[in-house]
Amino acid sequence: MIAERLAKTLDGDVIVPGDPAYDAARAVWNAMVDRRPRLIARCSNVADVRAAVLAARDLNIEIGVRCGGHSVLGLGIPEDGLTIDLTPMGAVRVDPTQKRAWVQGGALLGALDRANQPHGLATTAGNVSHTGVGGLTLGGGMGWLARQYGLSCDNVVSFEMVTADGDVIHASQTENADLYWGLRGGGGNFGIVTEFEFRLHEVPNAALLSTLSFPIEAAGSVLRTWRDLAAEAPRQATFTASLPGDQNVVTVGFVWVGHPATRRPLPSMKPLGRPLTENVVELSYVDLQRIDDSPQGHALRRYQKGHYLGELSDDAIEALLQSRTDAAIGALPNIGLQAYGGAIADVPDQDTAFAFRSTAFEYVAASRWTDPAEDDRRMALARRTAAALDPFARGQYVNTLSDEGAEGVRRVYPPDKLARLTAVKDRYDPENVFHLNHNIRPSVQRRAIG
Repeated sequence: MIAERLAKTLDGDVIVPGDPAYDAARAVWNAMVDRRPRLIARCSNVADVRAAVLAARDLNIEIGVRCGGHSVLGLGIPEDGLTIDLTPMGAVRVDPTQKRAWVQGGALLGALDRANQPHGLATTAGNVSHTGVGGLTLGGGMGWLARQYGLSCDNVVSFEMVTADGDVIHASQTENADLYWGLRGGGGNFGIVTEFEFRLHEVPNAALLSTLSFPIEAAGSVLRTWRDLAAEAPRQATFTASLPGDQNVVTVGFVWVGHPATRRPLPSMKPLGRPLTENVVELSYVDLQRIDDSPQGHALRRYQKGHYLGELSDDAIEALLQSRTDAAIGALPNIGLQAYGGAIADVPDQDTAFAFRSTAFEYVAASRWTDPAEDDRRMALARRTAAALDPFARGQYVNTLSDEGAEGVRRVYPPDKLARLTAVKDRYDPENVFHLNHNIRPSVQRRAIG
């Protein structure tokens, strides 16, 4: 009866347990998540989102918000709650004259890139095309253009958001400026964003990927030299490094986004020494944006730990390498490093909720596997591997948090920002209706949900 009443108010569909589409609708990127919502509201428009929020509040059940479904904890899928599924709201409208894109809250990054590139335009978006625009942007939004044009959140001109009371409000520099500040890095704590207005930049549909691999025995000297090269790199280049969990190699290189005429001279990798393999691949920007897509879809079990590093010191490199020596190759997490700097650091720290703009490198230890019997071992190895970098870390990216809870939130936001975010939460969601996230708790919670 509840589902039937809600269905009458929506243009979209309401899915319940037993429906043929139910299992697919509750599946997310991390196959470890196997929760069963009472209702899944596939919203087609803002009115649907409003109706779903009000229905959940009337029922006093938890609200999860799903877009790309890439939360490692599967936060959009509440057990016996209501999932507000924004994926039908995936439209992107581009005005090439104004260099603006209006993106619905359920759009994926690939839709944004495909809509922009025919006009020779783009904005910073993440490295996997099936990631949701909403989750990425609300957490900050690192991507291959960030060193040139800032994070995704730095390029948002305005937001449209449905509040916990079902109101539709807007946030920009001149309207609800406190919310505008909080939505740029504060996650989904304050409401459901149903539309983003992005600033676009002239970006040719061309990119270059340079990767070199070396034996693990050379990893120390390779990573030290790669670090020094990254410090001198032009903003078109984003330096990356990885230590695959199933191989005894270190892979380093960079991604270059820009017109081919600007590539000379490219950063020289000769100081790194003689590699085992070297690949330089020219590809379109759209293809670059989907090069890390997961062909396995939602079939893999996943876990991750992350750090922000103010510098990649020699001691940090040694600790990173030592963390891999006491476990069997094949079970270790994949370790990734990505350079920050450039336009990310140009934005004054106080301008957005996103913190630690002086970060030099982001570190992520990420595991993926298929056998449920491996869960405990894989997660323990990822925790232990990442813990080796704890003494060198200063903060973390909210979008790489997993099960750290309130301690993780305090790691993401320094005390001054956390206090300011709490004030925004107090104003827009004082009852903590939207708490299935990396939660900014209101100073006084007036009503429990669920």
